Amino acid sequence: MSLLETLNQDMKQAMKNKDKESLSVIRMIKASIQNESIKLGKDTLSEDEELTILSREVKQRKDSLQEFKSAGREDLVNKVETELSIVKKYMPEQLSKEELSKIVQETIQDVNATSKKDMGKVMSAVMPKVKGKADGSQIKEVVLQLLN
Repeated sequence: MSLLETLNQDMKQAMKNKDKESLSVIRMIKASIQNESIKLGKDTLSEDEELTILSREVKQRKDSLQEFKSAGREDLVNKVETELSIVKKYMPEQLSKEELSKIVQETIQDVNATSKKDMGKVMSAVMPKVKGKADGSQIKEVVLQLLN
């Protein structure tokens, strides 16, 4: 089942349950997907493109969360945390630290990286492999750790 079909089913369920927060977030995700498909001139997006949109939605909410926490806006922090948990339901299962380290280690060997100077090569090779399954900052941290 595609992401759009899942979102439609969940949207109907949220309407039946009168779950306004879930409904609002699902509608935002659907709007982002539809806007992207219009921008790309396609009727349907690939799974990879949908994953990119979901990753963008998660990143936006994480950034907002940091801003609201630093501003001391607890009311908005709670709202964004709820939205973030709803969006994460549609993301693929995240890689554990060990799985991510293994992938990064293999990639370092594949691109023959030896120092921090090769970080760009490693990151550009790792990102497509773990797209949507790991956070960019987490990947950066593991790459730096293994290149030291």
